[in-house]
Amino acid sequence: MTNRELRRLDPTDCGALLAPLHAELISLLRGLSDADWQRPTVAGSWRVRDVVAHLLDIDVRRLSFHRDSRALPVPQELPPQSYAEQVDFLNALNREWVRIAERMSERVLVDLIDVTGPQVAGFLASLPPHERAYWPVAWAGETESENWMDVGRDYTERWHHQAQLRDAVGAPPLNERRWLHPVLELSVRALPHAFREIAAADGDAFVVDIGGEAGGVWSLLREGGRWNLRAGDAPSAVARAQLDVDTAWRLFYNALSRDLRAPAVQVDGDPRFAEAFARVRSVMV
Repeated sequence: MTNRELRRLDPTDCGALLAPLHAELISLLRGLSDADWQRPTVAGSWRVRDVVAHLLDIDVRRLSFHRDSRALPVPQELPPQSYAEQVDFLNALNREWVRIAERMSERVLVDLIDVTGPQVAGFLASLPPHERAYWPVAWAGETESENWMDVGRDYTERWHHQAQLRDAVGAPPLNERRWLHPVLELSVRALPHAFREIAAADGDAFVVDIGGEAGGVWSLLREGGRWNLRAGDAPSAVARAQLDVDTAWRLFYNALSRDLRAPAVQVDGDPRFAEAFARVRSVMV
């Protein structure tokens, strides 16, 4: 299913996937039992109901701040500047919403998401793909992004939170190539930023080989003193990572425990690359 010839990455268009992904979410949520809503997830201390509340929150933010141009509630006396400050600010917003959502029943949460979800899907799908995005994708090291990248980031956010829910309640994962390959294709765009402090000679490469029907092969190439990402298998690899698709999404989205990380992610070659790859995240943490 993968082409191993080295080539430049094209934009990943996820606009048409948002509406069917939302339909899968609603079908899942309507079938949950009372006990399912209280099950723990791989999202830290969040239960299933907390992840669902967060999904409603990201809908409300996208519609309010982006579509409707409502001002962001950034503290005016000390707005976040650094990446770490942005993460802290977002985490505080997330915690505040989840706490407020305790006032909502599970039925209300699902009914609200079934209103906001289609609006978000339609709005994002309508954005011109190469115009400047409302939000840059910071985990990829971008201070300015195009809409296709922001829409793709939004898709990965929704897919991986739904994956957390499915994992928690034992529902079948959405791991067919249609769903998961775009997630991985976008997630690996975090690699150049994650490796920015790893020095190497021009021409060296680090290959990431994700096995499975939805997987692929990508290479980080050292060119002109910087890392550039390519699709395919670089012949000049000084290190190579091999993992399966389930391990890959869990690693990229901070859902792989440290106990499982070493045997699940095989990296051959320079140990510096193994350490850097273990820290790659395609989400702000």
